[in-house]
Amino acid sequence: MPKVKTNRVKYPEGWELIEPTLRELQAKMREAENDPHDGKRKCETLWPIFKIAHQKSRYIFDLYYRRQEISKELYEFCLDQGYADRNLIAKWKKPGYERLCCLRCMQPRDHNFATTCVCRVPKHLREEKVIECVHCGCRGCVSGD
Repeated sequence: MPKVKTNRVKYPEGWELIEPTLRELQAKMREAENDPHDGKRKCETLWPIFKIAHQKSRYIFDLYYRRQEISKELYEFCLDQGYADRNLIAKWKKPGYERLCCLRCMQPRDHNFATTCVCRVPKHLREEKVIECVHCGCRGCVSGD
């Protein structure tokens, strides 16, 4: 008789401390995905989803690197299970990208003239003072502001 495989995930120690916040952010994400997008531009419908994904990644990043409240095992578990974006966190560790909003804002292939997004330009160098990124709705994620 074949063994029955279960999809039980073994949660590392300390999971119960961060689980309520992650569940709350998951609920917000589900709500943002099901939110009607009547009257919004096509790009604006994804902005809340990008914002919540950024919040989840920043929460786990801060717990591990800034406050040192979670273990490396729990941090790796969160990255492996998709609770945080591994590539975005890797960029946050590099100088000049500490406040990066999303990975699309720094990729030159997604923008005109092979440059970065307008939200990556420092405020004192902008012609317009109030701008919003087309990709994620960011109003400025350059580290020098």
